[in-house]
Amino acid sequence: MGIGEIIVVVIIGIVLYAVFSMRKKPEGNGAKPDNQPSGGQGNTGNGSGNTVNNGGQRKSGYAKWVGGGLGWVFGGPIGAILGVALGSMLDGANTGQSSYRGTQRGDFAMSLLVLSAAVMKADQKIVKSELEFVRSFFISQFGLDEGNRLISMLQEILKQDINIREVSVQVGQFTDYPVKLQLVNYLFGIAAADGQYHSDEVDMISTIAGFMGVSSADFTSIKAMFVKSTGWAYDVLEIASSATDEDVKRAYREMAKKHHPDKVSHLGEDIRKSATEKFQKVSAAYEEIKKQRGMN
Repeated sequence: MGIGEIIVVVIIGIVLYAVFSMRKKPEGNGAKPDNQPSGGQGNTGNGSGNTVNNGGQRKSGYAKWVGGGLGWVFGGPIGAILGVALGSMLDGANTGQSSYRGTQRGDFAMSLLVLSAAVMKADQKIVKSELEFVRSFFISQFGLDEGNRLISMLQEILKQDINIREVSVQVGQFTDYPVKLQLVNYLFGIAAADGQYHSDEVDMISTIAGFMGVSSADFTSIKAMFVKSTGWAYDVLEIASSATDEDVKRAYREMAKKHHPDKVSHLGEDIRKSATEKFQKVSAAYEEIKKQRGMN
């Protein structure tokens, strides 16, 4: 079952739970039940003649745990995290806060939510520039309304503890390799949003990439596109500086094929645009090596 379908199941479960709970609650409108003695000391009296719905107060917050349980059953660790987030938003709707109606735009977006939260929390602080980077991405990818709903989910996910290993392994099991590479590229974008690369964020991305099944060479290549070093161009092409000119040309052809934007075009135009920028960085690395060596 895909994560998009998981959300539908979780929402249905939460709604059914909410409806069942509401049917069991007292009316709460100040009227006494027929069998309630006047001036009784039960839950209906608060000293002012107004009905107090203590049962409703006790139920507050239950929806997120129901959502988390259903999410785990149907979608493993990611489903559990999304279920708790959706349940919290439903609880929030009962107090006048915003609610989430769900999206079926694909597993990629749901994976992005959880992994984005993991990287944003890595350095023990969540900065505005990172949140704006993610907000801008989701709005450009899914539109204003849907993007804002996804950001509302992200804010709930940020409150949770995330088991990086379990989540990353699950993403890796159900994600094509080119998409994994694009995920790593996107996560580095978050890390760069505040103009610097915190070592804890880079380490978190490295951990996520490893558990997803991204090779160390590919991780180093993408990292070099963002965190520049003396031999960054060679790192991008995944070759040593001692490589021959023919090796350089061959490596460029292989990397251009691996990172071609068409491999992730099914994820939407904004993802394809990001992949195009990554593709251009591969070309820039090749041009840098050609310039250093005087290659034609």
